[in-house]
Amino acid sequence: MPFFGLDRGLGAKVQTLRRLDEKFALVPGAVVTQLGRIDAAQGREDLFVQQRPAVLDRLTQIARIQSAESSNAIEGIVASPARLRALMDQRSEPRNRSEAEIAGYRSVLDLVHRSAMDMPFTPEVVLQMHRDLSAFTGLPGGRWKGTENHIEEVDPDGSRHVVFNTAPAATVPAAMADLHALTRSALAEGRHHRLLVIGAYVLDFLCIHPFLDGNGRMSRLLTTMLLYRAGYGVGRYVSLERVIEGSKDGYYGALRASSNAWHEGAHDPWPWLSYFLGTVTAAYGAFEERVGVLGARGAKVEAIHDYVASLPAGHVFRIADVRRVAGGASDSHIAKVLAALRDQGAIVARGRGRGAAWERCETPDGAGPIG
Repeated sequence: MPFFGLDRGLGAKVQTLRRLDEKFALVPGAVVTQLGRIDAAQGREDLFVQQRPAVLDRLTQIARIQSAESSNAIEGIVASPARLRALMDQRSEPRNRSEAEIAGYRSVLDLVHRSAMDMPFTPEVVLQMHRDLSAFTGLPGGRWKGTENHIEEVDPDGSRHVVFNTAPAATVPAAMADLHALTRSALAEGRHHRLLVIGAYVLDFLCIHPFLDGNGRMSRLLTTMLLYRAGYGVGRYVSLERVIEGSKDGYYGALRASSNAWHEGAHDPWPWLSYFLGTVTAAYGAFEERVGVLGARGAKVEAIHDYVASLPAGHVFRIADVRRVAGGASDSHIAKVLAALRDQGAIVARGRGRGAAWERCETPDGAGPIG
């Protein structure tokens, strides 16, 4: 098999999509099932976006913070919860190297969420993203590696050994140009399911390892970008990075299995592609669960609001009365909703403790400010 656009002797070849193009590379049945489940979930995602925008706004806020936290934590970069939130809200400048890394990730992640559909899929854009990832560290970013780097593991006794020799530095510009050209053509021509193309891109990106630092974080940002561009928006609502952090052993095991013989073009892409699809499947599962939980909670709040709004001014009621219409809401949840309505001026408390009651307030237009 020829090594497209690259000198075989240099040892860097963009391989995975070509492995999928080979006649013997039939898609395993389990992978076909995964793809079907993800596509079905993607169809339901569109309905949730239309029907529950308020719930999705909340999920987006949570996922954004978790993504920056987890993607950096995978690389051993951490900050306290308070500092993490301050950095994500841009209320504070980074105070150390770890915080600078987190601030850079936040910046590029926000760009991807905002502009993925408008960002050209080119090596030049990858360089720009890496430059922004490094912007707060004071270290040079936005350039391909100029010296060799390899993927190492640390043994329990502290010794280190190389588990994968990445692409030689001299081959990186050509390898990245080849990777992007091949990926663009595969997506445009529909030769393979778009999720397989994205997974293949990520595997080859990690095997090339084009930067001296930040390759893992860049791979996760590029994954979210490519999923957006392919119509899979789950990364906005559920942190893919958090899913990966929770399955790190599987992540590294799949990479190890699928990178074996990558340089020779004889590797097996399916361990990695199965893991990648499992990550997307898990994200969609978490998405639907969280939308259901928050959506049900929202329905209960709406039922309580409707009940209170239906009462005449001066009517006194108790939590037990609300419980019958609140769709299984707990007493503590009902109490929180009623306290919020009290703060809005819709009701006032009458008594305290077990005998507490609430009274519907009079308003100028005859209806309380419910909502």
